[in-house]
Amino acid sequence: MITHDQIGADEDLAREVLVVAHGIAPCLDTLTGEDEKNAVAILRRVYKATAGRGSHLVKSQSAGSSSVSYNVIASAFDGQPRRALRALCGLTTGQGHSVGSFPTERPVGRLWPERY
Repeated sequence: MITHDQIGADEDLAREVLVVAHGIAPCLDTLTGEDEKNAVAILRRVYKATAGRGSHLVKSQSAGSSSVSYNVIASAFDGQPRRALRALCGLTTGQGHSVGSFPTERPVGRLWPERY
């Protein structure tokens, strides 16, 4: 089981990272061996990125009348960390594809037949 002290020194931030990670990859508590080490490495990287927010998020700065613009990032787990954690849990289903069965015939074609 991965604990907050494996992630980082700031207990509150490490716990928050773990809670968000559990929402992405519910299997985190069941990982063992290399998979657990890989998950800890991913979570440590997210922890460091979150704790060190600042300079790498600055989009632009100005000296005259002091202006700073930041890049918009919805989550520290966006992109690669999210995909990596989901892969550890075997949750790599294709996103954005249709799921289910769909009729092969077109009911609209019976109302207004297409003629060529």
